[in-house]
Amino acid sequence: MHDLVKGVHQFHNVGRRQHLELFENLKHGQNPEACFITCADSRILPNLITDSEPGQLFTIRNVGNLIPCYGTSNNGEMAAVEYAVVELGIRDLIICGHTGCGAMKALMTPVDPLQRPHVPSVVNWLKHADATAEIVRTHYPNLSGDELIQVTAEENVLVQLEHLKTLPVIAARFPTGDVRLHGWMYKIDTGEVFYFDSEVGQFVKFGDEPRDDSSQKRKAGTRGKS
Repeated sequence: MHDLVKGVHQFHNVGRRQHLELFENLKHGQNPEACFITCADSRILPNLITDSEPGQLFTIRNVGNLIPCYGTSNNGEMAAVEYAVVELGIRDLIICGHTGCGAMKALMTPVDPLQRPHVPSVVNWLKHADATAEIVRTHYPNLSGDELIQVTAEENVLVQLEHLKTLPVIAARFPTGDVRLHGWMYKIDTGEVFYFDSEVGQFVKFGDEPRDDSSQKRKAGTRGKS
């Protein structure tokens, strides 16, 4: 905590003063460019990897960047998305997964809930990724280790994009292009960011041309554009 408190003082005395005009404008309200949904993992800094400033991203974070389907009780994620679209007028929504995701490791290491009595809330929460686990078990039975976890994280992004479409305000706006859904993957060790190109069914690094290789298409990746 000592370092964090020092940081607060440093921000107030130096950082804030370097951006006085920005903070003066922000006090009148927010007008973010995108809704950024990502994992609670401390290594993921949305403003850092997008080189954006305060006020540009409306950020939603939780374990595994999951979005429970519409109608799920106590669904704070959907409430935040609904607010972003209706009240803030956000048209671009991004779900960003990442490599080395602990939630995805837990998802693909099935354990009887009774063997995890210390984290019952985590066990229940990961049920919102049951479809992800089934897709990976069905289509990628030969993968293991880091490769398995990365594929799981990628497929989970696609599954959660589908969950977003169950929200009425998304379902009404997505077909007409009034909202746009994007699937991203962040590679922690290199800092690279990949986007899902639904035309070729692949995650493609920003700046690279997608390969039109049908043998490499995601088996779950053609469910909707991102």
